[in-house]
Amino acid sequence: MLYRQRTLETPHGDLETPTLFPVRNVGTRSTDNTPPYDDIPDLSTAMVNARAIRRRDAQWKKLRCGVDLRHEINAPEDTIIFADSGGFRFQHEQVDTTPAETLETQYTIGADLLGTVDLPLSPDNRTAENQRRIERSAELALAATDAHSEEGLLFASVHGYTPADIRNNIRYLERNGDFDGFALGSLVPIRGQYRRVTKLILAARRATDKPLHVYGLGGFLYQPLLMYLGVDSFDSSAFIRSASHRRYYVPGLGGVRLKNVDSLDHLPCACPVCRRRPLDAVRSSRDLLVQHNLWAIVTELRRFRYIAESGEDLEAYLDLRFRGNDVTKRAYQTAKQQMRRLA
Repeated sequence: MLYRQRTLETPHGDLETPTLFPVRNVGTRSTDNTPPYDDIPDLSTAMVNARAIRRRDAQWKKLRCGVDLRHEINAPEDTIIFADSGGFRFQHEQVDTTPAETLETQYTIGADLLGTVDLPLSPDNRTAENQRRIERSAELALAATDAHSEEGLLFASVHGYTPADIRNNIRYLERNGDFDGFALGSLVPIRGQYRRVTKLILAARRATDKPLHVYGLGGFLYQPLLMYLGVDSFDSSAFIRSASHRRYYVPGLGGVRLKNVDSLDHLPCACPVCRRRPLDAVRSSRDLLVQHNLWAIVTELRRFRYIAESGEDLEAYLDLRFRGNDVTKRAYQTAKQQMRRLA
């Protein structure tokens, strides 16, 4: 098991890892679809898209005039922000920013963790095209480390669809740049290929001891697997997307459709969202579903931390945690088999 706990010093305070960065859709057409979650005391984090914020003219003008992004998103002043480059758009579009411009945006936002400009891969691309994207992302990361001059931890965005690509990329960036950590991308399109994904994450974890972030896979299914594999941080918008489809997170079962439940008065959860509200009230409110789903993810994080801190057998806990769902069970068994081979 590679699980670990660390403390990262950031401009807005210490970050205790492993941790989740919930996606805030600020700057996009879905800006207002993330209700406040500052009542979760151990979740003073947020993931934002630097490119989207810069391209929302009215908002960008306000930020450049000194308005605090944390105020804009109704977040506490000590919220630790990870600002990625918005590179997901470049999976199908041309890169329309530079490392220097992205860094300027991240500084203006007041971000604590800064993701470098990158070109995500696609399983539909030819191998040569994906290789070009891997190399270009590395070039852009090195350009960022040369231009980085202000506060914030710089994370090089890393891509690859083979363990060798991941290892070689990280080692190349370690030799030639000065990065505070690494962020592994391009996994969302292949997230159902658990054996492949876990191999790529393990390759990254073994290639460096620096903090490792995984883009986009911090949802209800993957979060325990990521912690088991030694990932330090992760982000997710799954709690928003699931609520949009009226899916309600239940530990051990994943997302369930509440439209199939008619005979219960209350839901099987004691979080602040559910404990005093009847089922129909939660079912009919997308905002309440978003908040509940985030509480469910955080509760999973807390349980994992507790088991590790108490000295209990984490693998025994995960055996129990994933027992009720065939998909999650196979994912965990795949990860455990690969860990056994490393021992």
